[in-house]
Amino acid sequence: MLVTPPIALQDVSIDFSDDNLWLINLCLSIVMFSVALSVKPGDLKVLLKTPGSVLTGLLSQYLMLPLLSFLLVYIVQPEAGLAMGMLLVAACPGGNISNFFSMQCGGNVALSVCLTIIATILAPVMTPFNFEFWTSRLTYLQPVFQSVSLNYFDLGFTVLQILVIPLLLGMWFAHRFENLAQKIFKPMQVLSMLILISFIIFAFNGNGEIFAEYWQHFVFLVFAQNLIALASGYYLARFTTGKSEDMKTISIETGVQNAGLALVLVFTFFEPRGGLVLLVAWWGVWNILAGLLVAQLYRRWPALSIHT
Repeated sequence: MLVTPPIALQDVSIDFSDDNLWLINLCLSIVMFSVALSVKPGDLKVLLKTPGSVLTGLLSQYLMLPLLSFLLVYIVQPEAGLAMGMLLVAACPGGNISNFFSMQCGGNVALSVCLTIIATILAPVMTPFNFEFWTSRLTYLQPVFQSVSLNYFDLGFTVLQILVIPLLLGMWFAHRFENLAQKIFKPMQVLSMLILISFIIFAFNGNGEIFAEYWQHFVFLVFAQNLIALASGYYLARFTTGKSEDMKTISIETGVQNAGLALVLVFTFFEPRGGLVLLVAWWGVWNILAGLLVAQLYRRWPALSIHT
């Protein structure tokens, strides 16, 4: 049986209770807090030692990826909800589990942590700015975009609440209670991974038939966007820093996006949701799978990350 026409995709109803939104926000805050527990004062010295690597990582996340995602949408012209989902994911900072993947593949963990901190702090401004800037440049998205009652101050404040504040609290806790922070770091990392997995399962819960029916519309888009993100981060770092560890880390920081944040923003600010939820939720699943695969690839094939 053929999949229903793309127009119907916008009207797909996702089973989700807004009453549970606060729980998802809390989950993301816990994950961000756990990331901050690993931050050491020495990690921030990366800013002074290798400012070029930090700048490259930030440009890759907040300039290169949104631009390339825009070009991909412009060429492919997917259904409006799917296109907006792609641009929203591209506008979000790197994912909370990128540090774990950098560690697994022998990347520059200090750089990864530093980029997580700075990109997260910039997110309340850069995420709404990038989303509006690139979305407004695609004419066919305007009817859907204009139907969304989107307050960019509220959007930025939401990002501040669920990412930046928990990050700063976690950094303060790690500094003030260093021994305790070291003891609970690993359990919190395990808890964070379970939360992320549960978060995605929750998004899929009760919607299995919808995802099965429409998967052709979003699975390949996510794969293409993720591949572009990983490759662009890798080659940008190769042409700038030329360091093996930096290339792997910046690739992962660019390719592992905070789809959890994007999903929260969708449920908070967007209606109808349709393709937006389908694409963003799958991004959350693919983030974990792609991160694990790429980490193993970079670790097993050192030739991919030789010095230039």
